[in-house]
Amino acid sequence: MTTMPVGGVQPLADEDGAADLVVRNAKIHTGDPRRPRADAVAVKDGRIMVLGDDRDVAPYVGRSTRVVDALGRRVIPGLNDAHLHVIRGGLNYVLELRWDGVRTLRQALAMLREQAGRTPKGQWVRVIGGWTKEQFAERRMPTTAELNEAAPDTPVFVMHLYQSAILNRAAVQAAGFTRDRPDPRGGQIVRGRDGEPTGMLLAAPSALILYSTLAKAPGLDPAEQELSTRHYLRELNRFGLTSAIDAAGGFQSFPENYDTVTRLARKGELTLRIAYHLFPQTPGQELSDLKRWIDTVRPGDGDEWLRLNGAGETLTWAAVDFENFAQPRPELADYEAEFESAVRLLMENGWGFRLHATYDETIQRNLRVFEKLAAEGLFPAGQRWLFDHAETVSAESLDRVGALGGALSVQDRMAFQGEAFVRRYGAAAAAEAPPLRAMLERGLTVAAGSDATRVTSYNPWVALHWLVSGRTVGGLTLYPAYNRVDRATALELYTRGGALLSGEEEVKGLLRPGHFGDLAILDQDFFEIPEQDIPHIESVLTVVGGRVVYAAAEYEGLDEALPAISPTWSPVAHYGGYQAAARPGSTGALQAELLSQAVAESEQHRQWRVRHGLLPARTVGTGPFDPCFSP
Repeated sequence: MTTMPVGGVQPLADEDGAADLVVRNAKIHTGDPRRPRADAVAVKDGRIMVLGDDRDVAPYVGRSTRVVDALGRRVIPGLNDAHLHVIRGGLNYVLELRWDGVRTLRQALAMLREQAGRTPKGQWVRVIGGWTKEQFAERRMPTTAELNEAAPDTPVFVMHLYQSAILNRAAVQAAGFTRDRPDPRGGQIVRGRDGEPTGMLLAAPSALILYSTLAKAPGLDPAEQELSTRHYLRELNRFGLTSAIDAAGGFQSFPENYDTVTRLARKGELTLRIAYHLFPQTPGQELSDLKRWIDTVRPGDGDEWLRLNGAGETLTWAAVDFENFAQPRPELADYEAEFESAVRLLMENGWGFRLHATYDETIQRNLRVFEKLAAEGLFPAGQRWLFDHAETVSAESLDRVGALGGALSVQDRMAFQGEAFVRRYGAAAAAEAPPLRAMLERGLTVAAGSDATRVTSYNPWVALHWLVSGRTVGGLTLYPAYNRVDRATALELYTRGGALLSGEEEVKGLLRPGHFGDLAILDQDFFEIPEQDIPHIESVLTVVGGRVVYAAAEYEGLDEALPAISPTWSPVAHYGGYQAAARPGSTGALQAELLSQAVAESEQHRQWRVRHGLLPARTVGTGPFDPCFSP
């Protein structure tokens, strides 16, 4: 048996009564108001059997018990992302070049250039979400010229939130964009003076143009999708995530796109508990899709690893208000009749749902439908329902949500789009987008998540930092103190909050005897480190049901080995996923951050001098202005 050596711990229990896993010498935040703190925990058959101190767990240590010394580190309940596109993200993870956490555009473009060199003919380099230009020292997006220089022959697709995408020349050709190709509904193909596509796509405001273009890139075969998903789940485990509620999404069809996680669940190879939703994919046939699913599956079907949670986050496409804050709020046509039919169908058949709703105008229209059904005694009919996002929800709407027994799920989209929101609506409106404190003061059920992977980063600590600090990843303070939460509350939103949305609050979301043995040992103490260091937290040991699913630092090798990433040219195989940076509070980190900004500024100054004839021109991107900044 592989275990962490712990001096002085002797096996006492017989094998029938022995724990499978014991974590001792820890600072455990249980999340349980009945017992907020503990020093040790014992897990057996996937559930917590004992929570206390080392003396309490010692009688349950047997010869087969894995004993882990936490070395005084902070232990928390496993994190639960209440809105994550985990199923879709897993199918494509190993194909994507992740700019999550990259601090300069110069570094991002260097990664892209290197990846283009190893990507085989016929494949694309794709950067899909998890970043914003505000995180870069240069504070700008790449240009089509820079993409063309970095990858002259390999198609490149770079998506920025649900606002826009930039394609190089090869990708424009591969996607079939020509001067005669009309703009799709809700999207714009930007064209030059000659009428030819420039490579810029705008979601104006619909993201369907981004979805449909990305869908033209080659995918993975079923075996590779399984492996990609396993590596993506391991990446989530790296940050202490043990559960997620999958919000479905565009181009995620049921049942075919759910086959991969279903096969992994049957083989016992999931390392993250998933409660999933079903999302009608084709405008005009939403009701027929819902009727078909109602006849074949039921909410609650599955087990503790993979289970159906309900419908959404879209029920009818006409009711979707895309959150492109760089564009005006979309004016939705009449959708209530079809939307009411969908909600009525779900209520009559015992299905709960979640709803994408960015703007209060949409929320109010939806609430009128719900109130009409409630007057007939058909809503909520004992079913769980919630609004997702709700950045501009009003106090009046919150009261109506509460009266109808609804809940809310918030994500850190403003951490990535806050600057755009401020430019359009002003700082005063941004200060309560969303009005988190008002939600909590009303006693509403509120959960937190990320909306990764195509919008924000899947790193939960970025979202937790946003909840606590009220700041964007670019450093802009959005929220005054009254609209922020303390660290314990933020953690509760990212643990028990999600359990409430999936109806699993009796078995997950906190550490208590009888609950799932889901926990994480952190490399830094969330409750004690400087606020600016929160986004840099990672887990050193993540446990799901008593099973070690991720191990690093002193615990490296305690988790299960994964097969090597396939295909071998995968960006993840070379760069990994989230790009961790030095903590701002650590020695030398500030100097490193300033140096990275100096690199970006040096290149900007060089380009200015070239434009003004003060330096000879050279091929863009072939080398740095200052040779000491060479990679």
